[in-house]
This record gives sequence, structure tokens and C-alpha cells, in this order.
Amino acid sequence: MRAIQVYEVGGPDVMREAEVDQPSPGPGEAVVAVAASGINFLDVYYREGRYSLPLPFTPGSEGAGTVVEVGPGVTEVAVGDRVGWVEIPGSYAERAVVDASRLVPLPDDVDFETAASVLLQGMTAHYLVKDAYPVQAGDTVLVHAAAGGMGLLLTQLVTRLGGRVIGTASTPEKAARAKGAGAAEVILSSSVDDLAAEVLRLNGGRGLPVVYDGVGAHTFDASLASLRPRGHLVLFGAASGAVPPFDPMRLAGGGSLTLIRPSLGDYIADRSELLARAAEVFEWVRSKALEVTVTGRYALSEAAQAHSDLESRRTTGKLLLIPDETAAVRG
Repeated sequence: MRAIQVYEVGGPDVMREAEVDQPSPGPGEAVVAVAASGINFLDVYYREGRYSLPLPFTPGSEGAGTVVEVGPGVTEVAVGDRVGWVEIPGSYAERAVVDASRLVPLPDDVDFETAASVLLQGMTAHYLVKDAYPVQAGDTVLVHAAAGGMGLLLTQLVTRLGGRVIGTASTPEKAARAKGAGAAEVILSSSVDDLAAEVLRLNGGRGLPVVYDGVGAHTFDASLASLRPRGHLVLFGAASGAVPPFDPMRLAGGGSLTLIRPSLGDYIADRSELLARAAEVFEWVRSKALEVTVTGRYALSEAAQAHSDLESRRTTGKLLLIPDETAAVRG
């Protein structure tokens, strides 16, 4: 079968399309024919070596497809089931082996592209606004990169919960997309010298209860400076690079601030929590409370281009890798 292989960590060009052996399931595993794979910064972190996997490996931490084979002892799914999964590498391929206990059965009205677009980022947005910092009605919240895949979902959910979103974006086009998702204000990050000062101005001179920051190094200082005393910085990603080491006394100096660096895996570790969180995300999609926009579809052979586009911040919305070359039409 065809799969993307990473033989050494580095830039997008280290990903190579290759012919590999068809996978076989072991005990408790299932083989899934991949219909769509979500493209996420988590995949970039593995490719760069920030997170480690034994080489060579097949990237891709989000996928959806049909179960074609199950190993001994599998009770959660059966051949023919439509399923999705997250945080298990290997979805940049025509077939993937997945721990059956981590597979999420898809409702009949959720197609493969929707599942591969919303499971990882949707459940991430879910725990960010429900658990990492529970958004309350009336909260004003800063969301960085508000027109990106995660930013659009966060903006919709915060607004749905009665919060007010101040977003950041790099272009007027992205600002318009963020406002379309519900952002009350959007700051063009390239047009202000002091981002935190602009945030405070837009909030009547007051700091914010929470900042959701998936950008990392480039926004960290401004995020801290945008908080009110006892505010919360939820640092859930590092799209611009890892935050350098810093003195924790900065949190005290900012007014007893708190910093959390959460990871989705800890919020779906139990299968019952995984299924419950996924079910609520699917219900939000079904009710249109959460709208997913796929803005790019790439063939397996275009994986390197997909990562380049994601990292350059040329894109908005969700990007997908489609193993079926005839279906992968750039959108």
C-alpha cells in the first residue's frame, strides 16, 4: 500500500511517499481503510522531532475510514464499521492499524471528511472551553490565530457559551473569516506594535480572564500581558515554536497568573470520556453550533506541500489528506 514515511526528522521535505507492506492487526487492534486524514500541527511536531517516534514512521494523528480487519479480542468495532480516531500516528496512509479501544464509531449523518476535520480539533476545543478554563457567560476571551482551524472552532464555542472573543489574525481576509465565526473584535497582529495594549484597549482597559494561545513563542509575552490578576493562560500549542524557559515569578508579578500546557490525550484517556466528548462534538456539528470548513484537500503525494501551507499560515480552516488521489482536489 501507499503511505508517507519519515526517515529523518526535519522540514516538510523529509516526508516521502513509499510502498509499504499491508498492515495486519494484532490483539486488540483493527485495520482501517483511511478515507480522510486530518492535517494538524501535532503532525508537524512529530515530523520536526519535538515529539519523538521511532524512525521511520508514518505521520498523521487523526483519521476516519472503514474497518477492514480486526485482531483477536476486539469487541469495540467490527468489519464494515465507520470509525474515526485521534492521537494515534499512522493516518497518512491508505490503511492504518489502530488500537480498537480508541476508535470512535461515526454516526450515520457524519461523513468521513467531517469526522477527520472535527475529531482532534473539535475535542481539543471542547476540553479547552469546558475543562482547561470553563468559559462563563460574559467572559471576554483572547483567541490567537482565530481564523485557523482551531481558532475558528474556539471562537464558535466561546461565543456559543456566552463569551466575547477578541481574536488575532495576520490578514484582513483572515480577520473577516474570524468575525464570520463570531469574533467581536479581531486584531491584525502585523499592524500593531503592542498587541497586549490593543487587547486591553478593546476591553475597556481591563485584562482578560483567559487567553487561548496555540501559537507559542511569538505570542507568549503578549498573552501574559493581556491577563487580569488571577487570569489564566491556556497554552495549547506552539505553531511559531516552543516557548523558551522562563522564570515562574513572572506569573506572580503579573498578578498570581496561572499557566496550563494541556494535551488532549489526558482529557480522553478513558474510553467513556473519549466517546462522550466525541458525541457532544458531533451533536454540535449536527445542530450547526459548530461549523467545520475544509479549505484544502491534498493527495498523499502532496503531504509536504500540505505541511508547508499549514506552517506558512497561508491557510484558514481545516486541511485534509485524502489517500484516494482522484478525490484529493485542492479546495
